[in-house]
Amino acid sequence: MKVLMLVATSVATDARVLKEAKTLAGAGHSVHVIGKSVPADFVPPAGVSVSSVGASSVLRREGGASLSKKALPPPVRAARWAMLPTHRNSTFRRWADGVAEQAADLPFDVVHAHDFTALAVGHDIAVAAGVPLVYDTHELWSGRSREYRPTPLQDRRERALEKRLGDRAVAVITVGQGIADTLAARYGWRHVRVVRNTFEAPAGRVAKREGSPRPAALIYAGRLGAHRELETVAAASLDLQRDLGLTVQLMGPADSTWLAGFDAGACQVEPPVPTGEVDARLREAGLVLVALAPGFENHTLALPNKLFHAVAAGVPVVATDLGELAAVVRRHGIGTLYRAGDPRDLRRAVSTAVADYPALCAAVARATPELSWDRDAAVLLELYERLAAAVPTTGDAPSEHTGAAEGPQGRRSGS
Repeated sequence: MKVLMLVATSVATDARVLKEAKTLAGAGHSVHVIGKSVPADFVPPAGVSVSSVGASSVLRREGGASLSKKALPPPVRAARWAMLPTHRNSTFRRWADGVAEQAADLPFDVVHAHDFTALAVGHDIAVAAGVPLVYDTHELWSGRSREYRPTPLQDRRERALEKRLGDRAVAVITVGQGIADTLAARYGWRHVRVVRNTFEAPAGRVAKREGSPRPAALIYAGRLGAHRELETVAAASLDLQRDLGLTVQLMGPADSTWLAGFDAGACQVEPPVPTGEVDARLREAGLVLVALAPGFENHTLALPNKLFHAVAAGVPVVATDLGELAAVVRRHGIGTLYRAGDPRDLRRAVSTAVADYPALCAAVARATPELSWDRDAAVLLELYERLAAAVPTTGDAPSEHTGAAEGPQGRRSGS
């Protein structure tokens, strides 16, 4: 099958999109991904092609300078808080318009829309081309954390749109059972499949880390921004360095406005590295921080990439004692937990992880088969095998299966 994936990210650092695309390509499908502001030098996996649409808005042009090179004064912060929804809406709308234009020249047999930001345009393209739509939601969109003013009317419209278009998808994929259960309860969906954010774990990596006597550092590898408990980590960082001999490394793409006002304490703040290099950095550090702030429904249900990436690298975690994340850590004994917002309890959890390090590494090794991409890839491939059996591929007789009974006007793909 020819799979058209849509995602409003740079693709280059989107581990989930890359894993799914690579897995489908490895099974013989042809995958093209349309992303947002993809780096010009990005090289996709074998069998996967990538194109890009810019990220301009009515408030800022593509590549335009941000106001956040330094900490913003209060009036500017307030204006940003008020205007950010307008900027986001404009950015995603213009991206969707560009996606529709590109899709008009592409052949495909199924549209795979990643997250709510790609759902409407994915639906329109699928309807126009007469092909099925797969909706892959990486989070509980309506329960995500926000860094801008409340938008209750827009939120209600988005929930209604998500239900209406998700009803018409041939399948909905999400990252954990908690979100799947919530979507089923909220929307009545019975076509949700769970494909977790797990990773491949090549032979030899776990065994090598299992024999290490103690970690060298505590590392957070993910987006640097609000609602990720990084203020708590910074507050504990000096004690962790002084008392336990651990440096704290914060590595990843940053919200520059947030970063400008962030007091990092003794933390080392570093830029992101390519996805293929993250594993080596985790193993080098030896202890991975998986932190989420409470107060958001999506955070309570989330199973972050960072958790499974640590397992694949054979490295224990120190995680926030919150919802689904804490349940997995407890169930498998793969790390320690701390109370959100409590630097002293974070220090205790890290100290315990250092003291119990060999046992925690052994627990990670035991849990790896269950928490690996092999299991989740099988769910994804089974779905696409069923679609391939039911839907004529490009070049065959036109399919009457649209993946949607009706919908907004779109553009039919080439064939």
